[in-house]
Amino acid sequence: MQAFDKATVRLARNSLGIVISPLLLGAIVLILLEHFFPLRWLEYTVLLLSLAAFLFFLLFFRDPEREIPEKGIVSPADGVVSIVDEKDGRKRVAVFMNVHNVHVNRAPISGKIVSVRHVPGGYLPAYRKDSERNERMYIEMDTDIGRVTVVQIAGVLVRRIVTYVKEGDEVEKGQRIGMIRFGSRVDTIMPAGVKVIVNEGDRVKAGETVIALPTE
Repeated sequence: MQAFDKATVRLARNSLGIVISPLLLGAIVLILLEHFFPLRWLEYTVLLLSLAAFLFFLLFFRDPEREIPEKGIVSPADGVVSIVDEKDGRKRVAVFMNVHNVHVNRAPISGKIVSVRHVPGGYLPAYRKDSERNERMYIEMDTDIGRVTVVQIAGVLVRRIVTYVKEGDEVEKGQRIGMIRFGSRVDTIMPAGVKVIVNEGDRVKAGETVIALPTE
């Protein structure tokens, strides 16, 4: 897992309650145990489990700052490039986010949000190509290079996709636009007139790694 540094103290939007919940629950359980079942080994177990859950949530919901490059289309997600292909005259780069990756998603390019559309579905592992049937959120953007679509796709452990933007919003490249909880995938679908410069298996960072360059 990635080490914490000064840049990782920031937490994702509206996640503080989730992060501290293991500590609060652990404290309540410890008080009850002390009154009704004062077994030291059980109290130590609850304490260790509470701390472990707190550290896991702290890692998962971290939201570090990023250096946004001036040129190019950047990855909307941290993780590994799982798909690079072209379909219906548009190019797609899919990034699979493992549980230890930063899960805050960022705008791959500046533009205007023209629609945000939720599609219900299942929860297959997001790295599989048949995850096309999973629950997802389509974020359509009108940009200087044409229509760009960011697709937030739920994974096997995910039960909530969070989107920060709405129709009509103007966003800057690298701006936070949402997150997906506990393992998932984010696709960037771009016009044919771009040159994809990443390959399947490459590791990328949201808002920082350039995945494609306009060629027109």
